[in-house]
Amino acid sequence: MKRQLPRRRDLAPLLRFRTPELSAKQRRLRDALTIEDLRVAAKRRTPRAPFDYTDGAADGEVSLARARQAFRDVQFNPGVLRDVATVDTSREVLGRRAALPFGIAPTGFTRMMHAEGEVAGASAAAAAGIPFALSTMGTTSIEDVAAAAPGGRHWFQLYMWKDRDRSMALVERAARAGYDTLLVTVDVPVAGARLRDVRNGMTIPPTLTPRTVLNAIPRPGWWFDFLTTEPLAFASLDSWSGTVADLLDTMFDPTVTFEDLSWIKEQWPGRVVVKGVQSVDDARRVTDLGADAVLLSNHGGRQLDRAPVPFHLLPDVVAAVGDRVEVHLDTGIMSGQDVVAALAHGARFTMVGRAYLYGLMAGGRDGVDRALEILRGQVERTMRLLGVQSLDELEPGHVTQLERLVPRRR
Repeated sequence: MKRQLPRRRDLAPLLRFRTPELSAKQRRLRDALTIEDLRVAAKRRTPRAPFDYTDGAADGEVSLARARQAFRDVQFNPGVLRDVATVDTSREVLGRRAALPFGIAPTGFTRMMHAEGEVAGASAAAAAGIPFALSTMGTTSIEDVAAAAPGGRHWFQLYMWKDRDRSMALVERAARAGYDTLLVTVDVPVAGARLRDVRNGMTIPPTLTPRTVLNAIPRPGWWFDFLTTEPLAFASLDSWSGTVADLLDTMFDPTVTFEDLSWIKEQWPGRVVVKGVQSVDDARRVTDLGADAVLLSNHGGRQLDRAPVPFHLLPDVVAAVGDRVEVHLDTGIMSGQDVVAALAHGARFTMVGRAYLYGLMAGGRDGVDRALEILRGQVERTMRLLGVQSLDELEPGHVTQLERLVPRRR
């Protein structure tokens, strides 16, 4: 083997150093390549109670685990020798174009995860060209969210309370503030058994105990933000000093029926999405009542544990009502590949909750931007590798659901 001393011009390209990043937050977000990376960063920075509220699910958390496993059990079937130099990730959703095939799902108590809360989510969504859904249990007012992202598309998620007048007052406020879509959540007659929250004694606002103080010591940034910003409160409620589970059981109405859904639709001037549908029969019924979209969801596994997996349910619902109504999906989405799999399986649109909250906890507005950037990149790359230029080219043949949980014949 012939050897020679390296020349300066040969070494120069090999010795380029990355510009040092002085911001710890920017380093943290730059190094996060997946939503799971953001989750790990979020766990380091967020006290146990708010992190577990975000991360956890009901009872044994089987529903959440199954929903995520369903996406992992997808086999993609790519086409080759297609021109995919450019891809179009946009989609018409409920009468308007979204730049990406996912929106930010409604999440409660969001300023508890990070002080920037819903404002960070709404402004990031507006910048990305996607809808942001504000929860009834949000911690920023309907009007303030609209003002924080004046060019954004805002949806409002409604829990029907026992006090119907109070519920409709929120709906009227959302309409006046320019929200164009109402998400009526129908899977919360009572609170699910969210055992992490019970064990953590989670309250709103957080209760200081010896355990929470010890947990806070390595997380001073969260507490500094919490103590030096506006006190945490519900945007649409009076103050509450009990646990989250107690609040849900006190507020939510277990007597809501399909007739109430018809009545709600009459009160709202925009589009109506029914969130929490978990059977083909119920999808047909809400479609017959005039819903503009059916959102297949088991509430992120936070209500009935061992509930149907929305991704498994999707093809049958699309076959039953997809020619009359848009079919949307959430629960278990942790990557852009998951989004693409849902679209190929027939979904018109998807929603992400935890995926965005992990980014929020990891870095506020910048963290949400990073989460959306990760998902966008994964969607684009997956489309290219599948050989499609647009979302409309995705079809069931692009995915195979590998069987793991197959119902036994009766």
